Amino acid sequence: MSHLRGYGNDRPRLVEKVPRELVHKEAAAEVLLTGWTSHGSDRHTVRARWPHFHPFYRPRNRRFDPLLLVETVRQTFPLLSHVAYGVPFGSHLVWDRFRFEVQPRALLVPRSRADVLLEITCSDVRMRKGCLVSMTMHATVRLNGRRVGAASTRFTNHLPAVYRRLRGRYNLGARPGWTVPPPPPLPPATVGHAQPGNVVLAATECAGRWQLRTDQDHPVLFDHPVDHAPGMLLLEALRQAAHAVHPAPSTMVREMSVSFQGWVELDTPAWVSVTPLHRNALCAVIEQDGRTCVSGEVVVGTEPAVRTLGRPSPVPSRGRAVDAHLPDGRCWVTPQEALVRVPE
Repeated sequence: MSHLRGYGNDRPRLVEKVPRELVHKEAAAEVLLTGWTSHGSDRHTVRARWPHFHPFYRPRNRRFDPLLLVETVRQTFPLLSHVAYGVPFGSHLVWDRFRFEVQPRALLVPRSRADVLLEITCSDVRMRKGCLVSMTMHATVRLNGRRVGAASTRFTNHLPAVYRRLRGRYNLGARPGWTVPPPPPLPPATVGHAQPGNVVLAATECAGRWQLRTDQDHPVLFDHPVDHAPGMLLLEALRQAAHAVHPAPSTMVREMSVSFQGWVELDTPAWVSVTPLHRNALCAVIEQDGRTCVSGEVVVGTEPAVRTLGRPSPVPSRGRAVDAHLPDGRCWVTPQEALVRVPE
C-alpha cells in the first residue's frame, strides 16, 4: 500500500495503484505505479509493482521484458507532470528523445512480488504561469532493491488549444475517417512474441525493412483513443525490428536511444528499417511519406536461459499465468514458456 498526498483529497489515502487518469491509461490493469514521494529540488521517488506475467510485455528466458521497464518510466511522465508540476488534465505530453539501458541478469523474475523503485531527477525544467512547458527526466530503476536499469528523456507539454493548432486536421476531434488496415504480421517468434496480435511489423520485399502495423484494437498499445501512433508502439517496433535481424530466442534489447522528429500518422503507411552499425548495435529509422519520424540506435545482446535442475511443474491451461517453482525453489514458468531441463 502507498500513501497518496495532494491528489483529490488533503488527507493521505491508501491505494494499491495510482489513479489511472494520472498515468493516462483507461484500463486499470495496465497501471503499474503504486505511489510517489516528492523530495524538493526536482527529486522524486516513484514506486511500482511488476506483474509476474503480462500478456504483452511477457517474460522471456525468465527475465522481465525491457519494454516493461520503459512503460513503467513512461507512466511517471504524466504522474509527476500532474502531481508535481501543475499540468492540467487534457494536456498532451510529447517526447523529444528517450534513452534506456537494462542489466539483463538483474531482470530475473523473482519468486516473491516484484517491487520497483524509480529514483527520479528532473532538470532543465521550464515553467510558464505555474505550468510545465518542458523538462528532462532521468530515472534509475531498482527491482527489489537491485539496480536493473536507467532511462532518460526530454519531453514537452502542450495545453489542449496549442496541441490542436499543432496537429491541425490530425487532432483527435478532426482526424481522418480512415486508417491503414494492419497487414499480415511477421511470425511472432521472429520478433520475440508468442501471439500474432502482438506483432507490430509486416514483411516487405526489402531486407531489413518492414511496414508498421497500427492495430487500433490492440488493448495495450491503443489503450485509449489517440490521433497518432503512440510512442510505446514506435519503441516496440524498433525492438521487434532488432529481434527480426537477431532472431535467436536468447536475444534481448539492452539499450535504445531514440530521437522523435515528427508524429507518425495513422492514415498513411509507415516503414521501419534497421542497418548494422558496429558489433551488436543497429541504426533504426521509422519513416513516413519520405520524412524521418523516428531515428536512433538499438543495442542487442544474448541472454541464455537460466540453468535449472529438476523437473518443471506442469504448465497450466492456456490463458492462466502461474508461479510454478521447481523443488529447489528457483524456477518460474508461464503458459507460453515451459522450462527446459539444463544439466549443470
